[in-house]
Amino acid sequence: MLTLRPQQDCEWDAVCLGEVMLRLDPGESRIRTGRTFSAWEGGGEYNVIRGLRKVFGLKTAVVTALVDNEVGHLVEDFMLAGGVDISNVVWVESDGVGRTVRNGLNFTERGFGVRGAVGVSDRGNTAISQLKPGDVDWSEIFGRRGARWFHTGGIFAALSESSAEVALEAVEAAHRYGTVVSYDLNYRPSLWKSIGGQAKAQQVNKELAKHVDVMIGNEEDFTAALGFEIEGTDANLTQLPVAAFGRMITQVSAAYPNFSVIATTLRAVKSATVNDWGAIAWSQESGLVEATNRPGLEILDRVGGGDSFASGLVYGLLAGLPLNEAVNIGAAHGALAMTTPGDTSMATAKEVLKLAGGGSARVDR
Repeated sequence: MLTLRPQQDCEWDAVCLGEVMLRLDPGESRIRTGRTFSAWEGGGEYNVIRGLRKVFGLKTAVVTALVDNEVGHLVEDFMLAGGVDISNVVWVESDGVGRTVRNGLNFTERGFGVRGAVGVSDRGNTAISQLKPGDVDWSEIFGRRGARWFHTGGIFAALSESSAEVALEAVEAAHRYGTVVSYDLNYRPSLWKSIGGQAKAQQVNKELAKHVDVMIGNEEDFTAALGFEIEGTDANLTQLPVAAFGRMITQVSAAYPNFSVIATTLRAVKSATVNDWGAIAWSQESGLVEATNRPGLEILDRVGGGDSFASGLVYGLLAGLPLNEAVNIGAAHGALAMTTPGDTSMATAKEVLKLAGGGSARVDR
């Protein structure tokens, strides 16, 4: 299904490219009324790689950029706690007040019942959005040091015109050295709004998609970011549209024969704290496979659930597992990640594999 570089030839199992922000969480309060905030690190691409390291024990590294100030080093401290190799972080000199370059902040309230989760990012002129082609030595990363897997996505690509160019430079370099490329479409309207909207998102993502081996998304991503239509389901997604997504994946695979694997999460929102949760995946060898559907899944913090799905899926594929097992590990990891606060997963591999194998929530003693 996928041709992976030998583990002994690579320093890392997986490397990601993306922004790592400081997440500020008001807990049970709201952003507008919060007086105390818990701090975490997080970012769509980084969350995947951190899960591979912290949950599944793989060797991973992040390529990102941070301002060399106290906030940047707070994010660094979080990344060190997550066990991710930070030797490829680009440190940018601070101008003292953030006029020209700064670190990204992400205020996130979790939502409850009829009140949906809210995210307010403060990430203009961040260090990583100013990366340019040539700023990162990809031959050093993929060639001399070596990585079996490379992950990036639509959040990073949306940060600036140059971000899309850096993403393209990275995926092309990965393929030159035989590294598998995964990409999470992760469409965020707020990121594209001021730089061309959905039309620009499709232009950028369609070009990057030509260089992707494993394409990941959710119910909105394939339509908004790649322009495919999901037919045969209602607009509110009140039922998990497995058959409809299956038809769409057939269209996607025909349009992009370079995709070895296509995977999507399936979420029907009953309330902010109760969702139906599932996932499907496709490969040329396996066809369409479906993860265990979890109707009425209770959620504490939905942010990062899709990233943890991607993390579990990538783990399964790196381990050489059949696609049906990999997608079940991904869906189980995403479900568990949404039971704890913060962007990043607090699950253990044992918990994930138990749930993926049909385990229950009975007390472990």
